[in-house]
Amino acid sequence: MEKTYTIKAETGIHARPATKLVQTASKFSSDIQLNFNGKEVNLKSIMAILGLGISKADEIKIVANGEDAVEALNALDNLLKVEELV
Repeated sequence: MEKTYTIKAETGIHARPATKLVQTASKFSSDIQLNFNGKEVNLKSIMAILGLGISKADEIKIVANGEDAVEALNALDNLLKVEELV
């Protein structure tokens, strides 16, 4: 399962939203990756996410594989929308 997003938040994905993404992803057993600019990182790693430097108008893809991949992707999709990141 995968979904692609364009970041709309003026500040991009900085520490606070990155922390929320990691906390949400960590609730699931599935392998969840974030793809950005040719790099793929574990969405359960705050340092990996922050290291990408995701800004406004950047496109990201979230890929989830595992038994709860659908639920994980839905939870992350909801978080991105609630936080007005996308």
